[in-house]
Amino acid sequence: MKLTRYRVMGWVLICAACTGPGEAPTTDVPGEPLPGLTDSERARFLLGRALFERLATPQEGLGPLFNAERCSDCHDSPAIGGGGVRIPVLKATRFVDGTCSLLVDGGGDNIQQRATPLLVAAGMGPEEVPSAATATARVVAPPLFGLGLMEAIPDAELARAADPDDEDGDGISGRVAYMPDGRSARFGRKGDAVTVADFVDTALRFELGFTTEDHPTEERRNGVVLPRDVDPMPDPEMDAATMRLLTDYVRLLAPPAPERLQKGPVADSVRRGETVFEQVGCARCHTPVLTTGEAGEGALAHRIVPLYSDLLLHDLGGAASDVCTPQAAPGEYRTAPLWGLRYRRTYLHDGSATTLGDAVTRHGGEAANVIQAFGSLGEGDRAALLRFLQTL
Repeated sequence: MKLTRYRVMGWVLICAACTGPGEAPTTDVPGEPLPGLTDSERARFLLGRALFERLATPQEGLGPLFNAERCSDCHDSPAIGGGGVRIPVLKATRFVDGTCSLLVDGGGDNIQQRATPLLVAAGMGPEEVPSAATATARVVAPPLFGLGLMEAIPDAELARAADPDDEDGDGISGRVAYMPDGRSARFGRKGDAVTVADFVDTALRFELGFTTEDHPTEERRNGVVLPRDVDPMPDPEMDAATMRLLTDYVRLLAPPAPERLQKGPVADSVRRGETVFEQVGCARCHTPVLTTGEAGEGALAHRIVPLYSDLLLHDLGGAASDVCTPQAAPGEYRTAPLWGLRYRRTYLHDGSATTLGDAVTRHGGEAANVIQAFGSLGEGDRAALLRFLQTL
């Protein structure tokens, strides 16, 4: 049985006294910490949020190559910790004969579009797209709400939903994005980060230009080593304690609660839309719920998580192709979670869709049958489905 939002709520009420998983804690106000944190966990969340909003300077590690001056420059909508479109990330890769190159010798796949005054004075400006690139993409910042819950979902939960060879014949062949060491990468639009700490480390290095204890060497400008005198802060610039606070902040951000509708025609339409969501096949990839396992924080452990994603890679067809990763071909994307959808004003990884209907119809590849079913819906059912999405 698939657990939809309304079924989850009923199941939790029935099983409130049992030892099974409980409903994931959510908040009505985006950007708040998970309910149920201990005083110590909440204190770490607040300290991490202060760092997340702090303006960085070159004297303490910003740059010399960077895209933003603080984390909240990119993650500020609808609240701090959310997504954002003000500073899109420019990516570039090379994909030839089925092999992906992140263009490491040319400076890497993340094009840093700003440079500190000292670097400019040394005759080196922001990076340029390497000439060897076969594709580029502008990517908007994803919302960070609920990432700790996503991290706590066991690998086995993802593997159970995978069907890389489409053995059931439904046209959907999602697969786990495995890293070379065998761990599953569930973060990033291409499934390229294993843990929240990895995700934060990557953002600090590529977006703000900080070196970290795991990566103590400055990024090179299109492959050219930077002069020593352009970076006043010794490496690594981000110490482990600060890194842990930032990671805790992101891990403990609560997912936003869905719109709560009582009785009436709108509520009836939303319930109908949820049924249509399943009937046309959206839920085959945008799985309504997954379940967390053990976690260091009680607020994250053994929770039913209504994220509307299987966290697997799916081929969305040539029309959606852009850059690649070692785990994902140009047309492959990790299923984007839909929770918090009602707070977004643009959709898809590049923010190019301005309506939910447009976002739905621009799926392809494995989603072709689903999109055909969506196109065959009557006006009432289509409107109900879109209204349901607007409640998430």
